[in-house]
Amino acid sequence: MDRVALRGLKARGNHGVFAKEREEGQTFVVDVVLGVDTRPAARSDDLTLTVHYGEVAEDVVGVVQGDAVDLIETLAQRIADVCLARPLVQEVEVIVHKPDAPITVPFDDVTVTIVRRRDA
Repeated sequence: MDRVALRGLKARGNHGVFAKEREEGQTFVVDVVLGVDTRPAARSDDLTLTVHYGEVAEDVVGVVQGDAVDLIETLAQRIADVCLARPLVQEVEVIVHKPDAPITVPFDDVTVTIVRRRDA
């Protein structure tokens, strides 16, 4: 399976368990790696035979900016679902970064990583 990766997609969302997170929002960073067979597109040089990563980026940002959820695990699943809704995407790895998580000790980042495959 070939990979098409989008790294560092940034969007503001109101996700989190705490009221302050829901009210003020924060920046989330998302990486997605799409499993796609790129051979047909490579042979024909035809965008319609691969995944349009610009559209995927817009979909991912739309999920982050959309309905608030408590957990970044839920957010990651929603992102995976929109990626797998594209017919040529066979699998997806989603990493949701929450660099401004409400943690009381110094830290660099909090992430959740999930991998989902199209049902056979």
